[in-house]
Amino acid sequence: MNQLKSSIRIKENTRRRNFAFKFIFLILLEILYNFDTFIHLEFEKYPILNHVGRALIFLLSANLIFSLGRFITLGVYLRQREDSKVQPNFVVGIDRIATLLNVIAILISLMLAFGIRPLEFLTSITIVAAAIALLTKEYITNIVNGLIMMFSDQLEIGDKIQIGKHTGFIRDITLINLVLKNDSGEIILIPNTMALTSDVVNFSKNNTHQVIFDFEVPSNQDLDLNALEKHLCAPLEGHQEVVFVDGAQLNVIERKADNLLIRFQFPIRSGEKSKEIQLKKEINQALLHWNYESRKA
Repeated sequence: MNQLKSSIRIKENTRRRNFAFKFIFLILLEILYNFDTFIHLEFEKYPILNHVGRALIFLLSANLIFSLGRFITLGVYLRQREDSKVQPNFVVGIDRIATLLNVIAILISLMLAFGIRPLEFLTSITIVAAAIALLTKEYITNIVNGLIMMFSDQLEIGDKIQIGKHTGFIRDITLINLVLKNDSGEIILIPNTMALTSDVVNFSKNNTHQVIFDFEVPSNQDLDLNALEKHLCAPLEGHQEVVFVDGAQLNVIERKADNLLIRFQFPIRSGEKSKEIQLKKEINQALLHWNYESRKA
């Protein structure tokens, strides 16, 4: 069993213990609230306590139902999936849905605690609810798109992707944003709607990804692109077990008034983080050496 599957089962065992405690507490609360006990008499004497008791029973019942649904869904998923196919996205999606349902249950419980009937309340604020829905349309769209990504196998937590000009590893998928972490350690938040409507390059799905170097050279410099490409490819020759040297290429990305924007890139196997860091150092060293020799000449 892989580490992800083991950690999921450990957390689920803790949740099951909490489920048992909450179930026992609910039974005790039902007995005290509905049967002829001293607490029941206090509930009848004070309407506020009666409302609070009803709200607490509703909240616990709803939470237990949502938890039971979560256990069943996740249990079936783990049984059907092999260790290598367990996706953290699915677990995150189930957690997010459970959180949403629990928030709704808390809001209804608060209404019950204050003696408000939820159905009558919702009927009375239909126009206000419609206005709120219009104002929160973008947030709702982001939430729906986030759930789509959570239950999709196209983007997974841990994948290295490129969206627009941003490249990084997926660290989390929330109900609002896709959280990326780039090579320099910066956290990038991309709205879920943008992630689904933009062109996305997933380097991890192909078991390789591109390592990219962008640098500028003076436009008045006598530049031999072929010679520079061979110079930068030289450090890659010693790492052919992880680098596809034939896929390396050097191109002029943009011509400016005073300089040229050059891009050197090569494909490397995904998961070779230490090798990638070492190669970046070697390529940077090769660039510094080439720049020094060019200025000397």
